[in-house]
Amino acid sequence: MTIAQSKITAQGQISVPVEIRKKLGVGAGSILEWEEREDHVVVRRAGRASSEDMHRALFPDAKVVPHKDLKEGIRSHMRSKHARG
Repeated sequence: MTIAQSKITAQGQISVPVEIRKKLGVGAGSILEWEEREDHVVVRRAGRASSEDMHRALFPDAKVVPHKDLKEGIRSHMRSKHARG
């Protein structure tokens, strides 16, 4: 689904649409990162990384299986780690 569009100038510059700036929480002077993933490019505010990004960086060959709920994932891990028996 397309959120917004930008046009590239002759100098290779683009304007970031207001909807995207609000979603990313960026403004003048903010740094954006561009990352190539398979057949698409991801743009995000610099310094923001998801747990999936961290997992991919640490374990490039492992399959990422994110928990639906982070707190439940932590509870589950702690229960299995400290199980009596």
